[in-house]
Order: sequence, then C-alpha cells, then structure tokens
Amino acid sequence: MIFPELSITGYPPEDLLLKTDFVNENIEYLHKLQKITTDIIAVIGFVNKEHESIYNSAAVIYNNQIKSIYNKQFLPNYSVFDEERYFKKGSVNYIYKIAGIFIGISICEDIYYSSGPTKIQSIIGSAELIINISASPYHTKKIKEREKILFTRAVENRVNIAYVNLVGGQDELVFDGNSLIINEKGDILRRTKPFKEDALIYDLDTVGVTSARLKDTKIKNQKTKMNKDYSPLPVIDLKYHQKKGSRNIHDKIPVKYNRYVSCIEDEILQALILGTSDYVKKNRFEKVVIALSGGIDSALTAVIAVFALGKENVSGIIMPSIYSSRESINDAKELSDNLGIGYTTIPISDIYNSYLENLKSIFRSNKINTTRENIQARIRGNIVMAAANENNWLVLSTGNKSEISVGYCTLYGDMVGGFSPIKDVYKTMVYRICKFINKKYSDIIPKNTLTKAPSAELKPNQKDEDRLPPYKILDPILKAYIEDDLDYHSIVKKGFEGKTVREVTSMVDFNEYKRRQGSPGIKITPRAFGKDRRYPITNNFKSH
Repeated sequence: MIFPELSITGYPPEDLLLKTDFVNENIEYLHKLQKITTDIIAVIGFVNKEHESIYNSAAVIYNNQIKSIYNKQFLPNYSVFDEERYFKKGSVNYIYKIAGIFIGISICEDIYYSSGPTKIQSIIGSAELIINISASPYHTKKIKEREKILFTRAVENRVNIAYVNLVGGQDELVFDGNSLIINEKGDILRRTKPFKEDALIYDLDTVGVTSARLKDTKIKNQKTKMNKDYSPLPVIDLKYHQKKGSRNIHDKIPVKYNRYVSCIEDEILQALILGTSDYVKKNRFEKVVIALSGGIDSALTAVIAVFALGKENVSGIIMPSIYSSRESINDAKELSDNLGIGYTTIPISDIYNSYLENLKSIFRSNKINTTRENIQARIRGNIVMAAANENNWLVLSTGNKSEISVGYCTLYGDMVGGFSPIKDVYKTMVYRICKFINKKYSDIIPKNTLTKAPSAELKPNQKDEDRLPPYKILDPILKAYIEDDLDYHSIVKKGFEGKTVREVTSMVDFNEYKRRQGSPGIKITPRAFGKDRRYPITNNFKSH
C-alpha cells in the first residue's frame, strides 16, 4: 500500500517544520501506523528526523516494523516550492526485495532527473519497479508535463513505475491525484481518478522488464559504465511472499485521462471545485456567502460553491445601487433560482447617499470619480462581511486574474473575502468555463450574463473596456508578462500595440500592493500570484 509524499503532515507544511513538536508528533503518528501495519507492506511519506536535521522521507513498514527509510535527494526550490529552506538532502539508494521482485523508492522531484535515483536504482540495483510518492500541485500544463517525464524515465530505464500523487486542496494549491502505473514501454496501465480521492489495486507483471533490458544495448552499456562508479546498492529483503489466489485482481483495460475530463474547461472547473471544497471544510467553515452582481464572475463563483459545498451551504446577497441595471438584478435572481440557493436583497442607495452627505467636506468636486465608485464597492464589502460575521459564513470573493493583475478591483470592497476561487483564472477563461457549464448543465447561468458587456456598474453606462483593453487583447499580454516573464519589446514583437503593452505592464507593476492584501485563491495557471510570483511592492524597476 503506497501513500503520497508527506502524507502524514500534508504538503506543504511550510514553517510548521520549524516547530520541534510538529516534527515529533508526525513521527508519533508514523509509529501509530507502524503498530497496525502487519501483513501488508506500507510506503508512507513523513518528515524524518536524524540528529539535528530533518528530511522529506518515505518509511517502508512491514510486520509492525519500520524496515527502512528513504530520504528525498532532489529538493525543489522554485515556483511554489521551498524545500531547501527546511530539508536536508538524502544520498542513499536502497533496493527492496518483495516476493522476489526488486523495487526502488523515490520521492517526487527525484524522478525528474535522468541521472537521479530512478536510473541508479534501475541500472545498478536492477529494480523492476520504481515507486515514486509525490505531492505535485496542479496547473493547466502540469498533467501532460508530468506524464511525459514518467514516460521518459520508464522507457530510458526499461522499468515499471508506480506514481502516487497527493489529491486535495491546501491553501492556494490543488493536488490533482492522477496517480498511475506505467510499464517499461511507457504504456499507462492504470490510473486513478483526477481531483478525487481514489484507490487502485493492480497486479503488475514485471517479466517484460528483464526481456526489454536484455535487448537494449544502451542499458547494457550504461550498466557496465555505472558499475565502475557506483557500489552495489544495499538490498533489503522484506521476506514477503505472495499469497495464493491473489492474481488477476485488476481490470486489464487501461483508463485514459479523457474518460474523466472532457476538455480543459472541465479540468479547470474540477480543480476549482476541489480547491474550494477543501479550503472551506479544512478551515472549519460550513457555509459561504457571495455578493451576486448579475455578472459572470460572481455567477461562476456561485456555481463552483454549489458544486463544492451543496446548494444548502451557499447564500447570495444582491446589493443594487442607483447605477445597477434592472437586467443585472434579474440575472442575479435567476442564477440564484437556477442553483437553488437562498439570497437576500439589500439595496445600498440610501447608505451611499448617507456617505456622500457625510463626506462632503473631503470631496473636491461633485463628479462621479474613483472615490465615489469605490465607496459603493466598500459598502457592499461591509454588508457581505457583516452577513458572514453574523452567521459564521466564509465570504468568497469573485475577482478574476485579469482584474486582479491590473488592479481593476477595490481594496476593502469587492476584494474582501476569506477565499477567492477564480483569482488565477483569466476573464476569457471565465467565459469559456461558463459556456462549458451551460452546455453540460442546461443553461444554469443566465444567457444574458454571458452576452452583456462586462461592467462594474458603479456609474452610468460604465463598461470594463472604458478603462481596460478588450479582454481578448488584455489576457494574452498579461500571460506574456506574468507567466512568460517577457519584457515590453518582446511582447510588442508578438503583435501588440506598444502603448497598450506599456499601460498594461505599468498597471501590473503598480498594483502589487493591492494583490498582497487580497485573499488566497486557487493556483490554476503555471504562474500564479502569491507563492508563485513574488515581487517587491517597493521598487523602481520598469520593464523596457
């Protein structure tokens, strides 16, 4: 039985690893598992402590004994990872003999390096199976990238791989699962469901490994060369013998990923649902509240919440102002009815007029400016937070990545909330996901929400495009600047107008202070704000 990387502590434990009692308690729980692990071999991810150092490790337990501990050798220190901050690198490879089969064990990043433990254990140790326990977080390109790596390692070493990945949400990260078994030819034999806890039992035939290695001249040459540089690996014989009658316990039909996920919109939606569900439940909330504007962002957030938590645990608040269109109010009500969620309507016009009257002394003119617009957003923020406080609800904020990137959002207004599900989803993708939802779930999002021009409705006839480029232009520029780290000239060479690029990149740079104060949200793109993209608020650098 194989469990994921750091399955006892959760991933990433971050600075909890600096607390001695946290590390000690994780070891205590390993010992509890040790006491109940009898006639099955268990591979369990935990934090190992040796002398004054800690390691990201895998314990191999059998017959109530910890037979061996493997310490992770390659520690990622990029993107969302900070493992070198905490862990010491391991250096020892083992081979485990189980029912006559030689098996190697590695942890996540170890398998990403062609000269790493997979090669050493396969070529020097003659491993027929590599078990890799992992905590590999999701983003839109990750699943294909990961499977390409696993395919390469399996084929270049002519070895079977059992890859076991974590599943679930942890703060801003979502772990997609997608554990799989791949043979020495690179064929995926079986996989678990994505974005769901799952269990897989598979009876693996390792005969093909020996045959493939005998025919592979490259493997023979590597073994000859490596035998000169490496000592024989220690072999730990677990004295386990296969019981009779345990053959052929699996379905021989390979399961393809696209049986579970129909398209990229479906994949992202599943990630958003899992991340929202786990964030709310693991942080001991039961219900959430959403400010419903009749716009597409709050509509998608509400759908995610209902799918994640159930309609009985989602409430909406509609807060029309003098600038709210009748159609937007009706769209918000129609969405609520379609989803079966309760909602309250609290008009803000009187509150807004009271603000204007009481703040007359600080206004410089009677024009509807940013100050007056933001007052409306902050009134709504106060109301939705009051409802949350009164009922012990969690506020889900509704901002998307396009708006948050350029600061088209109001601090302490529409940015208020405990969690921001679509924080890392560009506006163009928001539309794509909503269209997918309507196609699959019979138009639960009002059609008018999808077709009307996006607007904050904070002044007469306001449209997003009054201040921003069209989203079909804005989003590719944002991706180039934020995810691809391209400079001004490189983005212009892609065909975008220089003035527009300059304005967009300046807005991204200026609004770092806003993003730093926003609620956490689910990482969806290869480079999200927060853990992934860390820029100083105070700096004078401008992209040239």
